[in-house]
Amino acid sequence: MVKLHIKQGDESLFLIETTCQAEISELIPQIVRIQNGRLKIERLFYEMEELAKHGITLPPNMQGLADEQLSDLNLHDDWEDECVPSGGIIERKDPLGRRNGKAPSEKMAEVINRTRKEAKAKVSKEQVAANLSLTDEIIKDSLDQMRGAVMIVYPMGLPPHDPIRHELENKEDLSGTQASLQVLDGSTTQLWWAGKELQRGKKLQDFIGKNEKTKLIAKLQKKGQGPPSREPVFSEEQRKQMMAYAYRKQEDLKKLETDEDDSYLNSDWADPQALKRQFHGVGNVKWRP
Repeated sequence: MVKLHIKQGDESLFLIETTCQAEISELIPQIVRIQNGRLKIERLFYEMEELAKHGITLPPNMQGLADEQLSDLNLHDDWEDECVPSGGIIERKDPLGRRNGKAPSEKMAEVINRTRKEAKAKVSKEQVAANLSLTDEIIKDSLDQMRGAVMIVYPMGLPPHDPIRHELENKEDLSGTQASLQVLDGSTTQLWWAGKELQRGKKLQDFIGKNEKTKLIAKLQKKGQGPPSREPVFSEEQRKQMMAYAYRKQEDLKKLETDEDDSYLNSDWADPQALKRQFHGVGNVKWRP
């Protein structure tokens, strides 16, 4: 089994397991699906936090308006009457004015927060350090858990304009947002290894050989951006160890230079006349130029 450590630029993303026989035209879309799934979970992680704090999202024409303005304009969200969280509500005004300020109870908020944290932990970069690979199934299970938590707290569902509902139904519109720049296109994204693009139409073994027990660092790159930066020869930990070794070596050399000082010649044990003076009874007489 070949294990690929997927990066984008210098950022570590996740591990994925594949084989030397894998078609590059199939491998790249799989990697892109997992990465886009990770990004979706991160967006849901934030939105579900806000849901637990401040309730459902207001329609776009009501966001940012004060209560007096909503009253003067006679604006009312009919979905507020239907989207009532189970277990009651807690009034908690949204300082950004995006949500209706009717948060779920502490118990229901805990359901949301526990689930979103568990889902994010499954796809976090820490999984790389733990040597755990990601799969499509893990992404799907994480999203299903987040969907289930929302359904438990809001059994009547979320309003049609809520971004959490859009994400869970794959209807999110990210145009004009920073998040849209992070999403990858499976048909155009490139995969690079050792300064070479892994070209579609070929197999992974055409580039790395047939050794299945291999772990490689591969980098995702959007089409037209050119080759990504190559990995440094030494890792950060190795670089620190080398610097520490060089410092110790330098200190050792300084110590040796100090030891080469000829001041020891003034010591009693280095005086060839010390024994003679001792017999003559003048052993305590010292003279230095």
